This record gives sequence, C-alpha cells and structure tokens, in this order.
Amino acid sequence: MEIILTATVMGLGMHHGAWRYRDGDAFDYVDPDYYAHIARTAEAGALHAIFLADTLDVSEERFARPNLGALDPAVTLAVMAAHTERIGLVGTSSTTFNEPFNLARRFASLDHMSRGRAGWNAVTTFVPAVAGNFGGTPLPAHDQRYARAREFLDVVIGLWESWEADATVGDKASGVFVDAARVRTLDHVGEHFSVRGPSTLPRSRQGRPVIFQAGASEGGRDLAAQYADVVFTAQNTIEAATAFRTDVRRRAVGYGRSADAVKIVPGLLPVVGSTTDEARARKEKLDELRGVGPELEKLALRVGVPVEALELDEPLPVDLIRANEGFRGSHGFRDAAVELATRKKLTVRELLYANGGGHQQVVGTPEEIADTIETWVEAGAVDGFNLMIDAFPSGLEDVVEHVVPLLRKRCLFQHEYAGSTLRTNLGLPPLPNRS
Repeated sequence: MEIILTATVMGLGMHHGAWRYRDGDAFDYVDPDYYAHIARTAEAGALHAIFLADTLDVSEERFARPNLGALDPAVTLAVMAAHTERIGLVGTSSTTFNEPFNLARRFASLDHMSRGRAGWNAVTTFVPAVAGNFGGTPLPAHDQRYARAREFLDVVIGLWESWEADATVGDKASGVFVDAARVRTLDHVGEHFSVRGPSTLPRSRQGRPVIFQAGASEGGRDLAAQYADVVFTAQNTIEAATAFRTDVRRRAVGYGRSADAVKIVPGLLPVVGSTTDEARARKEKLDELRGVGPELEKLALRVGVPVEALELDEPLPVDLIRANEGFRGSHGFRDAAVELATRKKLTVRELLYANGGGHQQVVGTPEEIADTIETWVEAGAVDGFNLMIDAFPSGLEDVVEHVVPLLRKRCLFQHEYAGSTLRTNLGLPPLPNRS
C-alpha cells in the first residue's frame, strides 16, 4: 500500500521554539522565497501536497512566535504554484467567517492557476477570540457552526459544479464561446445563505478543488463522511486512530459513498536525527528555546481549562476537562490530548513533551519514524500522514532526504507523481459530469 504524505507549513515550524532554533531571519514567514524553497523541496520528495493553516486572530500565539497561518493561504499557495508543477496546494479557510461565493471563487481560481492542484481544508473555527474581528458577535456554538458548515459546503460544491464539463466550447468559427445551456444557476435559499450563482469560472482540470476537512467531533465526523475527500485529524494513539478511520468510513457508506472515497491522514510531527540521541538533542534544544509557558497556555486553551488548573508534575485534570459542557474549541485536539494522557498515564509535563502541537510526535532516527508510519499503516489506522514539520526548512529536508527513501524501499510511498492533478495523485475517482 502506498500512503499519502502531505507537509504542513505553519509559520517557521510547528514547534514553538522553531523561530529561534532555525537559521534565517525571524520574519522569513512573510518572504516569498521561503515558501518557494519549501514547495520545491516537498515536490522533490514527491509529497502529495503542501498544507497551509489559516489564522484569523493573534490570541493563541500572543506575539511569542510567528502566527501559524498569518498569511492568506490562497495567496501564498499561488506563489508556491508558480515554483512547482505536480505537488498539491491545500489551503485552510473557515466556513464560519467567510461567504461561500467568495470562497468558491478564490479556490477555483487557485485550481485553474495551478492547473488542477488545489484543495480546500474546510474548518469551522474553534478559537473564540476570532469573533472579535468579524463584528463582535460571540463564536457560535459547536452545533451551530457545523449546521452552517454543511450548508456552506453544499453551496460551494454547487457553484463549482454549476458548469458542466462540456460547457466550454470556444469555437471561433461559429462564435460560440460557452454553451450557456450547460451552465446553470444555483438558486440556493437556505437558513444561512442565499446564493443565485452560477460560478464565474468553468471546471478545472480536476473538476473542482479537492475537499479536505478537519474535525473529530460527532458533527465533524459526519461532515467529513458526507463531503470530504481527505480528513485531517489529530490522533495520538493507534487505537483511537483505527477507531476514527473505521467510524468515518462507515458513515461515508451511509451517505452512499465508497469507504475508500475518504482518505484519513492524521498529523505526525517527526523530529529527525541521524541517531536517537541526536533527535532527542534537537527536540530538547527546541523545547529549551520555547520554554514551558507558551505551550502550557496553548494546552489549556485546547482542552478548555484555566492554565492554573494544569500542574506540570500532576496528571491532566480529565474530570475538569470533561465537566466543561460549554467548551467551544476543537473537540479533536481536546480528545486526542485526553486519550494520550490517560492511555499512557502522562503528567502534564510529559504530555507537553509528547504531544506535538496536538499531534502524534516521533523523536528518532529516520528508521524509527518509518517504523511508526509502517506500523500505523499495517494496523489499518491511516491512509497516510500530514507531516507537522518542527522547524523549516531543515525538518522538511530531513524527511525528504532520509525518511522518504526508507518508505520507498518498504513499498510504502510513491517514487513519482501519478499524474498532474491533486485528485489523480491522491488516487481519488474522477468527478461525474452532473447535469
């Protein structure tokens, strides 16, 4: 089985200490050359896609490091598209703080400009402070966000598919540019949106952008099963990951889809060294440069308790976490942290060391990282991984130069791209021409 591998670009690296650890200017994350180098490196390793987060507020990082998705993902990915030919370009954008017509147009534009390599990661936004930048109304409750997201996705997909595949004619002799009979209005009127349509753009080479979705709650799983091509999730144990994949695939079948139509790719933070000791030294230096405070504050936000409730050398206060019925954050991050802490009986300090920004972390040699990937694949827990690179560019270079070749030797990863579009390279079926 060949797996999917994508690489997430978050600021200067996923680790809080990355900006101090790496060579280069502290503000490289707003330099186009930085992104061009990352894109070329990832494509040299035949990774399936670059994955960008989106940040609509500064409250999580509090100016202690680069915001992990400060730049508009679609604009940044367009820069990366100009420096690459095959790698996919996936950007995160919120269904809570966008309008579907504008978002559909933005990602359809990226899809055309990249010749069919775009993907949209649909999220509902779980950081309450973001609401202050969009009118000040409090962040909607979890169920309300997912109800809006469902309608949002219906509208976006409807716009992307409002042009049939054979609507474009371009016959100069007859003067027929587009067969207007094969372009239809959407005429959507729903609880949250009223959108006439059609899209201003025809279908792209891959039909429409690939849909990624990140959510592990009941609402998130159901949304993923109905709409997503790829699901990005936080899973810290193989048992939880296997159960999650089984559940989402089962739900997909319930929506009349093939179980294989939904690919599950949890986050994985590899910290690579030529020896285990070297990898641990890299991790320890990153941790030293970060300090405990920023990561402790972020953990408190992610699990929904005051930072004062987290004692470094005590277990995670699971009862307090579960008692927070008004929690509006990410259920996926919260549940993954609780699962890891309880299953492995970790103290808060140990959890901070092991929980790579909310994702599974492997500190070790390329062989040890490849072993972990192979174990999870053989267990049926994943279809691949979204690599949460600790520090750029060295962390990505280590993966491409040392981990990828091992995966290829084990027949786990592609040597080259299968085609020119992201949909083809992910092994997804072609889209039907809906009339």
